[in-house]
Amino acid sequence: MNPLETPLGFSTNFLFVPGTRPERFTKALESGASGVVLDLEDAVAEEDKDAARDAIRTAWPNFSDEQKKRLVIRTNAPGTKFYSKDLILAQELKVSCLLIPKSESLDQINGAAMILPNTAIIPMIESAVGLDCLREIANANQVLRLALGNLDLQADLGMVCDVQETELQAARYQIVLASRVAQIAPPIDGVTPSTDDFPRITQDAERAKRMGFGGKLCIHPKQVAAVQAAFMPTAEELSWAQRVVEADQASSGGVAKLDGRMIDRPVVLLAKRTLAVAGKHQ
Repeated sequence: MNPLETPLGFSTNFLFVPGTRPERFTKALESGASGVVLDLEDAVAEEDKDAARDAIRTAWPNFSDEQKKRLVIRTNAPGTKFYSKDLILAQELKVSCLLIPKSESLDQINGAAMILPNTAIIPMIESAVGLDCLREIANANQVLRLALGNLDLQADLGMVCDVQETELQAARYQIVLASRVAQIAPPIDGVTPSTDDFPRITQDAERAKRMGFGGKLCIHPKQVAAVQAAFMPTAEELSWAQRVVEADQASSGGVAKLDGRMIDRPVVLLAKRTLAVAGKHQ
């Protein structure tokens, strides 16, 4: 799936909103978040799952087409008793993107893709099994990009991480590598638990960008601006990207050169993504 075909392919921040809080849906869309995740999983108690689905179903007709393109529904995990109803809801609403937590196999993702043939899928990697099946999941049907569930992954692996999550560096690298090999959009990094430690939020987002992630999950609107700023290309990066795209266009499909160096397709794609992140679509 071409990430440039949907704004969620280059969204730098995804803000979670509990499915049981419909009064927050529009506020989240107006918070500056480039993607909004209507959550049916962790933020919703078992006894409230049906109510959350009903709240999303009721609110959906009131969203504009532009807003619907930025909305993601996070289902419950495959294998749970709630998952099939979540997929039915997504099918009914024709959602543009689905976030599947605790993704652990190719069959899980391909199964969802069969039910939702026009929906982009973001598998969330948050278990040892999911990490072990990373390459297969990244290459599953309709996968737009991967997301890291850093807190659940720590727990599943029995890790006791420091505040920088140094112990998860290897897992983050594997997710970035698998995404690039599968030629999907750069992955989305996990959450920062603190909502008020803005230096920590910024440092986590900057680390994610340096490692090759293309975005980060947010649990509170206060985190959105800091994450957005960290991922926003610098003036130098934008200038470089514009020059690369212009050189590529001038070559008319031939070999492009910039500053005496050949520009190959990965470089052009990076340049286009850089411009897309800044809202300068090519």
